[in-house]
Amino acid sequence: MTTETTTHPGSHGKAVLDELSPLHRELRRAIPDVYKGFGELHKASFAAGSLDVRTKELIALAIGVVEGCDGCIASHAQAAVRAGATRQEAAEAIGVTFLMKGGPATIHGPRAYEAFCEFADAADAASA
Repeated sequence: MTTETTTHPGSHGKAVLDELSPLHRELRRAIPDVYKGFGELHKASFAAGSLDVRTKELIALAIGVVEGCDGCIASHAQAAVRAGATRQEAAEAIGVTFLMKGGPATIHGPRAYEAFCEFADAADAASA
């Protein structure tokens, strides 16, 4: 396992979140109770239990790959980094999606890994 930092263009990580943020804000103003309910579901789903938050975020990242959801990929890649997931853990979680989803996962999987590495690089730079 390499520990060197690589450069990532950022097209599947922060850029996706930046694009979606104002759209979410606008819709949240129109349906605040729905967003509040989703927020509570999110909080309950990611509460530490028998599975830790890191594992849950890696599961969510993998589901984002299987669903082909760039916003899910970016959001959960960032959250997985924040929860302490490693590049190798992300790669292996993404690898399982190839088995479960086949060819489409080989497209969204590399995007997810790029997003994860982008956020990991930023976290490494911030802690240096």
